[in-house]
Amino acid sequence: MGALANYIERAGVATTSISLIREQSEVVCPPRALWVPFALGRPLGSADDPEFQKDVMRAAFGMLATASEPTIVDYPRDAPEEAEPGEWACPVSFPVKEDESHTARLVAEVTRLAPWSNETRTARGRTLFGVTGATPDQIEAVARALGTIADHGDVTEPPDVGIGWKFSMPLLVRHLADDMRTFYHEAIASQPGTGAPNHDALTDWIFGNTALGDALLAIAEHLTVDDRPISLIVRGWMIPEGHFRGGSAFPAPEQIARGGYSPEELNFDIGPGADE
Repeated sequence: MGALANYIERAGVATTSISLIREQSEVVCPPRALWVPFALGRPLGSADDPEFQKDVMRAAFGMLATASEPTIVDYPRDAPEEAEPGEWACPVSFPVKEDESHTARLVAEVTRLAPWSNETRTARGRTLFGVTGATPDQIEAVARALGTIADHGDVTEPPDVGIGWKFSMPLLVRHLADDMRTFYHEAIASQPGTGAPNHDALTDWIFGNTALGDALLAIAEHLTVDDRPISLIVRGWMIPEGHFRGGSAFPAPEQIARGGYSPEELNFDIGPGADE
């Protein structure tokens, strides 16, 4: 959204935005951005905390009165914890990892989780799954697509699994990961008991105990080898802080700049999908 803000600002309308990835904002140089130390997908912090959310909004809008040149300001507060990491249990026990392909392990994993994910979708009457163009009943095909990329390392050609993808590669990789994580999160939402995992607990579980986490880390290495700035940015979007070689998966600004990309070209999310 930072690049879009630049366009709007040139038309004479003052803008402010909320940034979840500081490195990206530093490259795009939005007119005004409030960087927040929250999980991806939670730009206003914790759910069901309207007072905290309003404070974030006030801080972002307050920059309209104080910033007259491109500025990034750090929001000073952490989001309140929604649950303790230890107050939950995964509803499915996965077998000990064997020497199998990423694809086989992913398909086996989603098969075990499918009944729980279906239960959550039925209870809620909706799902966030499908950003790639897949439907919920195509979860196995999405798992095969992600597993194929992890196994073979091709981050240039979209996997042919019978789905009309909405994005081209390597941006499709990021959204495949999003759909898979949505499926896993919805499965966990139906776990027995009263506890609910917070974001950090879910992330640690995925990257420490699942075939999905192993596949995502394998793909991150393939994106690193590809070395194009867009591939490195996708790697940063896909792997949370601290889970790629012990640090950030997002590339340094100089790694992006060497490709000659303009801020507008780096705002991949506002463009149409490959099939549109």
